[in-house]
Amino acid sequence: MDTSVTAPRAKIAEHAYRIRRNALRMGEVQGQGYIAQALDIADVLATAYFHAMRYRPEDPAWEERDRFLLSNGHYAIALYAALIEAGIVPEEELETYGSDDSRLPMSGMASYTPGMEMSGGSLGQGLTIAVGRGLGLKRKGSKSFVYTLFSDGELDEGAVWEGLMSAAHHKLDNLIAIVDVNNQQADGPSSQVMAFEPLTEKMQAFGWFTQRIDGNDLDAVIAAFDAARNHPGPEPRMIIADTLMGCGVPFLEAREKNHFIRVEPNEWQLALEALDAGRKA
Repeated sequence: MDTSVTAPRAKIAEHAYRIRRNALRMGEVQGQGYIAQALDIADVLATAYFHAMRYRPEDPAWEERDRFLLSNGHYAIALYAALIEAGIVPEEELETYGSDDSRLPMSGMASYTPGMEMSGGSLGQGLTIAVGRGLGLKRKGSKSFVYTLFSDGELDEGAVWEGLMSAAHHKLDNLIAIVDVNNQQADGPSSQVMAFEPLTEKMQAFGWFTQRIDGNDLDAVIAAFDAARNHPGPEPRMIIADTLMGCGVPFLEAREKNHFIRVEPNEWQLALEALDAGRKA
C-alpha cells in the first residue's frame, strides 16, 4: 500500500488468518520449524502490513516505503507468510520453503527475498540496525517509519540495550519496535533464562514511549500501532506484545516445548482444520 488508506478490522483479521495458514503450509513442506512463533505473531504482522505500513508490492525497494526489519531471523517463516499475503512474494513460491535455490530460506536473508530488509541469524542485531536506518532516513528528510520485530530471548543480548539507549539519544521518533514476549527460547522459558521484568518500566526508563498489549488481541494491536505512529513526542516507540505460542491451533498452544517443533504428517491437516474452525467461530 502506498497510501494512508487502511483495511477495516475484519479484513485485517482475515489477513492474520491467511498469514497463519501460509505459515502452516510452509511448515508442512519441511515437516518442522518455528511454526509456533509464526502463529503467535500473525496479528502483529497483519496489522503492520495491512494497516500501518506504506509499501508497494510491485516495487519492494520503493524509496518512500516503511521498512520492516526482522531481527529474529528464525521467524522468517512468519514474515514470508506476510510477504506472500501482501503480494510481495508470489504464493506459488510457498512450496519451495527451505529448499535448495529457494528465495525463502529457513532463516531470513535480505539478498534472497524481496521485502526482507535485513539478514537474520545472529540474534540481537535488528534493533541496532533499525537505529542506523532510522537515523539515516531522518538525515535524508524522509517521512518513512522503520519497524523492527525482536524476541524476548534477544533481551539477553547487550546490543539490544545499546540500541535502546542510542535510539532515545538520537530522538528517533520514526522508529517503532515490537518485542514478542512469548516466554520461550531455545534453552527454556525466557524469563527463567534471563529475567527481564519489569519490562515496561525498563523501556520507559530508557526513554521510549512504551505500550504493553495482548499481542493476540487484534483490536489492541491496531490501537497500539496507531498510538505509536501518532505519538507527538520525540521518543522512539516500543510495543511490548505478550503472545501465545501456537495461537489459533489449540493442540500446538498446549505443547510444553514449542520453540522449534516437529509435526507429524497427519497433524498438518489437523492444524489447518483447527485454524479454519477458529476462523468460523
